[in-house]
Amino acid sequence: MASTVNSAFDTFMKDSIRLNSDRNIIAKKSKNNLLIEIEKFPSDGKFLDYYTDYMSIDYGSYSRKTKIRPLDDIDLMVVLHAQGNWREPIDDGYRIRVRPEASKQIALCNSGTDALNSIKVINKFKEYLSNISSYKKAEIKRNQEAVTLELNSYEWVFDIVPCFETAPDYLGKTFFLIPDGKGNWKPTDPRIDKNRTNSINGKQQISVLDMIRIMKFWTKRRTASTMGSYFLECLILQYYDSNTVNSSTYIHIELPNLFAYIYHQIHQTLNDPKGFQGDLNKLTWDERNSIQERAKLDYNRSIQAREYETKGKQKESIEKWGEIFGSEFPIYSAY
Repeated sequence: MASTVNSAFDTFMKDSIRLNSDRNIIAKKSKNNLLIEIEKFPSDGKFLDYYTDYMSIDYGSYSRKTKIRPLDDIDLMVVLHAQGNWREPIDDGYRIRVRPEASKQIALCNSGTDALNSIKVINKFKEYLSNISSYKKAEIKRNQEAVTLELNSYEWVFDIVPCFETAPDYLGKTFFLIPDGKGNWKPTDPRIDKNRTNSINGKQQISVLDMIRIMKFWTKRRTASTMGSYFLECLILQYYDSNTVNSSTYIHIELPNLFAYIYHQIHQTLNDPKGFQGDLNKLTWDERNSIQERAKLDYNRSIQAREYETKGKQKESIEKWGEIFGSEFPIYSAY
């Protein structure tokens, strides 16, 4: 319950959207314990070697601190030692070629070739992860791009992605190659996403992280077609990255602007900020129309809620916000 719009949003963010701080601490410890187990794999002399500078890199919304409740998955990239292998560009990605002396990698190549098969690499991780007694089950994700590890004790799973870091280009830049689900490899670089998110969050008065979180909750309500989590993040970051946007410090003041932005942008292209995936907007025409109509409806509701608030009608404003966010949004109470 809440007596003011400000307190309603404070409660809503704390109790329904942001990750529970205690569970978050446990999740981080759980991730560290998993890394200790993964670090042991090469000790048998048969598993692939890890990159010597660092063994893992965080990626995904948990790493960027844009994850919302429930905490259901944590993404982790495990960095392998290249052993002198090299990449060849192909349609939609890369093929990795392996040197003859890299016997552990050669064993995971396509039959009779030196082309490292990413599905075989994932299967090798699944084999070893399945042997850790303290975990429930390891399965390859349907898209064959990661291994999902279920835990006995906790509600979240780990999505584990093997990868290689590329050699620096002429500008000194590197990126990562991860499985593409078809046996080859595709480029990514979670460092770009994380740095961009932190940079844009730092230049606005509002917590851009909170704006991403609350809009993720909004799209997950399924009152219209849903947007992919990463696409929605990039859309909101694009809005707050504009030099013409000077944000307030209140979530409910920002929301009408985001509903309007989604309304106007949902039919437009949204290029991958990393420069790898092209247009991130994979929504169908009907899906775009559905989201646009919902954004229009909730824009009008948010404007009405703001008008109620400016007139001192806290109850009516809170109820109108509840129409947008559903039953988890706090109800009004004068006490």
